[in-house]
Amino acid sequence: MTAADAILVLLWAGLTAYALFGGADFGAGFWDLLRGGRRRDPIGILIEDTIGPVWEANHVWLIFALVVVWTAFPPVFAAVASTLYIPLTAVAIGVILRGSGFAFRKSVEEARLERWFGVLFGLSSIITPFFLGAIAGAIASGRVPRGNAAGDPIGSWFNPTSILGGTLAVGICAYLAAVYLTSDARRTGDPALADAFRWRALVMGAAVGVVALLGIVVLAADAPTLYDGLVSRALPLVILSALAGLVSLVLLYRRRFGAARLTAGLAVGSVLWGWAVAQYPNLLVGSLTIGQASAVEATLVALLASLLVGAILVVPSMVALFVLSQRPRA
Repeated sequence: MTAADAILVLLWAGLTAYALFGGADFGAGFWDLLRGGRRRDPIGILIEDTIGPVWEANHVWLIFALVVVWTAFPPVFAAVASTLYIPLTAVAIGVILRGSGFAFRKSVEEARLERWFGVLFGLSSIITPFFLGAIAGAIASGRVPRGNAAGDPIGSWFNPTSILGGTLAVGICAYLAAVYLTSDARRTGDPALADAFRWRALVMGAAVGVVALLGIVVLAADAPTLYDGLVSRALPLVILSALAGLVSLVLLYRRRFGAARLTAGLAVGSVLWGWAVAQYPNLLVGSLTIGQASAVEATLVALLASLLVGAILVVPSMVALFVLSQRPRA
């Protein structure tokens, strides 16, 4: 394994962490929006209590990914940033508005303002993952060519694969959040609320499965390189994702919420790693491979050493934060 390959593995691990933890935060906003953005009821209190200690920490993984890409694979960063500036801007605005809505809703007393800030929090929690999924679809379908602003600024992300990616991203986030919140509701001693989220998770999980099945047709027609990789070398990961998703639904139905968390995370993580395996060694389909996009060896080695040291310092702290946030309140 080369230094570039090792960095790519670490990069994908960071993106997986963002999808599993940051994605659940976005999904919590989805469910919050459906109930009108209020915070002074059991669902609002549970969502606020669950994501409050960790929601800002989860953005560390997104920042990590951006820094790694522009340092290790600068031509990829330049091409993506200059072609996909519209969805990237939408993601940035969504992250800012989401944080503002979540923070200000807690500090206002007037019911009308609380509702407006809650709606802002919920809407931006849908907009952000949608455009992140659209960006993934643009890259996976080969619509981001090498060079500065060489791609279509609209068509690159407004296409069948990107719309599929955005829809799946929103659905997966909502599914993860519902699965996680079932366990959190039980932890807080509210079985009725746990059961409410259980049904949300079952419905959303089934919906995501249907969209994923229909998406096979979309990928076959619109992203043939990715499709060919998914049905060949990445097929074991695709099968693992499907099986883990089905098992998680069974566990939810049987109220095995803790185990369902693990299988739901495995299902989502397998999808991401399946994409990576299917597209390898292409970073930009049809334009750049890992070897063509990598920085000089000295930069890669220095970055890899920095990442390993950073992991030793940061990961235990992140684990401790999540462990402490899951402990029952006194």
